Amino acid sequence: MSYPLRDTTPGMTHHVVSRCIETKHLMKSSAVKELGFRAVKRAQKRYMFNFTSITLMDNHFHFIIQTIVGEASISRIMQYIKARIAEMYNKRMNRTGPFWNERFRDVIIEKQPNPLYYFFILLWYCAYNPVRAGICSDPRNYAYSSINCYLYEHCHSPVPITRHRYFDELGSTFAERVRRFLLFEEAYRKRIFECF
Repeated sequence: MSYPLRDTTPGMTHHVVSRCIETKHLMKSSAVKELGFRAVKRAQKRYMFNFTSITLMDNHFHFIIQTIVGEASISRIMQYIKARIAEMYNKRMNRTGPFWNERFRDVIIEKQPNPLYYFFILLWYCAYNPVRAGICSDPRNYAYSSINCYLYEHCHSPVPITRHRYFDELGSTFAERVRRFLLFEEAYRKRIFECF
């Protein structure tokens, strides 16, 4: 089966999703999620790119990555991260075989009809993954997400996060940006709870 060519236009922001083989919960334990953080940090040392958001779930992940013109493509970055996670997991579990279900899926945010709105709703969509899965009641309390980097100016993140330029456009001070960012949470919550 041939896949369509991936858009690797330099300097774009990609929402990247990848699932574990057969959508099994291979990343359920905190120890395996820590392998995910380690793989991302290793990639950050190897390649130049802006890592904007991370949410690690039990059987998949969401990353938001902005590539840099003249540096590694999204394909190269993701190939490296996914290979390191699989390699470390298989070594830890003394197993062989594939870890990932398929090649990663991605959407380029700048190519959406309203990129800024799409980006902020996407951040909250990713952050609310563990809430929708019944793991926690507030995304701020989930240890394997970077949403607090957009809520607290001096937040400690498990992986270095570069806040996206869209966040900077929300206001002239961090407090003003957060206040406006929370309006997107409100909009997202209205959207998901209208479905129930």
